[in-house]
Amino acid sequence: MKTLYLKDIASKVGEEVELLGWIAYKRKMKNHFFLDLVDSTGKVQVLCQGVDNIYKREQSVRVVGNVIERDGSIEVIAKEIEIIGDVNFQMSPHPREKFDVFGTQYVDYIQKNRHLFIRNPRVMAAMKARALVMRAVHNWFDANGFYEVTAPILTPILLYDTETGIPVKVNEQDVFLTQCVGFYLEAAVHGMEKVYNIGPSFRGMESISKRHLTEYWHIKAEQAFCPFDEFFGVVENLVSSVTRMVGENPETEAIANELNTGGYCWDAIKPPFPRITYSDAVELLKKNGYNVEFGKSINDIGEDFLANYFKSPVWITYNARNIEGFPYKIVKDNPELTMTADLIATKGFGEILGIADKIEDRAELELRLKEKGKDMDPKYEWFKQLRDYGTVQHCGLGMGLERLVRWLFQLPHVREASAFPRSMGREIYP
Repeated sequence: MKTLYLKDIASKVGEEVELLGWIAYKRKMKNHFFLDLVDSTGKVQVLCQGVDNIYKREQSVRVVGNVIERDGSIEVIAKEIEIIGDVNFQMSPHPREKFDVFGTQYVDYIQKNRHLFIRNPRVMAAMKARALVMRAVHNWFDANGFYEVTAPILTPILLYDTETGIPVKVNEQDVFLTQCVGFYLEAAVHGMEKVYNIGPSFRGMESISKRHLTEYWHIKAEQAFCPFDEFFGVVENLVSSVTRMVGENPETEAIANELNTGGYCWDAIKPPFPRITYSDAVELLKKNGYNVEFGKSINDIGEDFLANYFKSPVWITYNARNIEGFPYKIVKDNPELTMTADLIATKGFGEILGIADKIEDRAELELRLKEKGKDMDPKYEWFKQLRDYGTVQHCGLGMGLERLVRWLFQLPHVREASAFPRSMGREIYP
């Protein structure tokens, strides 16, 4: 079993060590040659004697040698090198070459070879960033009394239109890959009061934006007995606390340096965030020359304007009824609006999450289902039944994990926050 990782090799100066890793680069110098050995934690230069033509980039190797310090740098003087896994074909560019792995000109090549480019240092850094964010989110929910509920991925009911669902057949039953586990969290919240889920969601809709994937991970939560206006504070605490935890993590600086995307916002996310109603946002955008209509979603350009206008993450509150999902309450004194809000991130990263006050009254839910053409579908009966069995006021949260990672680490596209991204129009490979 491997016991020594390269991040700890500086503590082994003067000792003989066994190292396990991969050859990133090879350089020839007169009677000796150098190998840059890498593992998941770092890199070290290995000084070797003898014939170098059997060694190739990306071979996995076992190295036994002495650790020395020379001119302030750590090196290993090899005594023995064993090839563990050979390399039988070449690639260009190579996964560990220094090039813009996030550049648009390489998207097709890298996605087709994602199983190999997952070892690229910047891709690995993005995956480590994702892991840090997920850990921070789990820690926040745990510290704030939420219970994790592992909701199903297969479901007979959809939040959005059938055309946006991805159908599958199981035991001769037509079902879908989940769009939203909120249905199941609404059931669980009536027992455990504060629940969350982090898991995959699937949308079969056409989109080529920088913040959409066909398969993505959803951070979902429900809280009972929490008035809508107070739920803003709960979610702001989640976002600001996760940002702080990630920023303070000792691994973050090295990850950010490897990503080299700049503009990190660890200290800038401080609640309370400003709020603007959807109606006022539409009017503000119109006054500033943007083509936006009441009853239509505010597009990316409009969201960017609002974030720049407020110089902060900003809430768009009380969205139009016709653009929101059926489980969300209608505003009592203005039935054109819903008890919903979207949080728009800074620096052009757009919407990262939405919240809603969920319908308690069965009659109101049936009205909203009818508006969406779902009222006659018996598959929704169990969801309606929740309103007949001790229902309580409860609010929900939905946040895209990849969007959050992309924003915090300033990644150019949500696909860079996914190990094996699934995008509309692309073959599912690997």
